[in-house]
Amino acid sequence: MTIKWLGHSCFLFTDANGIRILTDPCDPATGYDIGTVKADAVTSSHAHHDHNYFAAAKNARVINEPGEHTVKGVKIIGFPTWHDDERGALRGQNIMYLFEMDGLRVMHAGDIGHLPDAATVKAIGRVDVLLAPVGGVYTINYQGARDLANMLGPKVVIPMHYRTDAVQAELDDVTPFLDHASGCAIHRMRQSEASITPESLGSDRIIVLDYRA
Repeated sequence: MTIKWLGHSCFLFTDANGIRILTDPCDPATGYDIGTVKADAVTSSHAHHDHNYFAAAKNARVINEPGEHTVKGVKIIGFPTWHDDERGALRGQNIMYLFEMDGLRVMHAGDIGHLPDAATVKAIGRVDVLLAPVGGVYTINYQGARDLANMLGPKVVIPMHYRTDAVQAELDDVTPFLDHASGCAIHRMRQSEASITPESLGSDRIIVLDYRA
């Protein structure tokens, strides 16, 4: 499968059959203009404008609830969590989505603001690739992202939801996350897209994508 970063928490997943899933589309007010994206389905972790800009994927099936969903053979499971560490009292609910594509299990953590409990981790099961917010302020920070990765045990982590030249929100950049990623192989890509297969996963890898390329 290919994973393309469009900015913020927005990614486009494409499997070997050409099925395309858009995650957490952000509106232009964020600083990212993702344009119009052809997709079979679009997922939203929560109802904030920087994660539910459905106009970017017209005619796509909208998935914005927990539970099990299937889109043209792609299995998507939503796990309810919280957008903060006070059980939603500050920012409400968040949904983590697990995508099963091309033999891979890819977890998009959305705007998770806390570490999931043991029951949720057990229900999630194996995670090959984790897309985790690292910018703090509105979500877990770099330490929380590292703890989340340790809990879920992915082979690959792709950081998201952090400060860039484009984003208007007051977030930390990706540097603290990378600086504290001891023992991991860090791949700074000069492109927005990465192709990942079960054979190419490796272990303890961090892939940093460039939304501009």
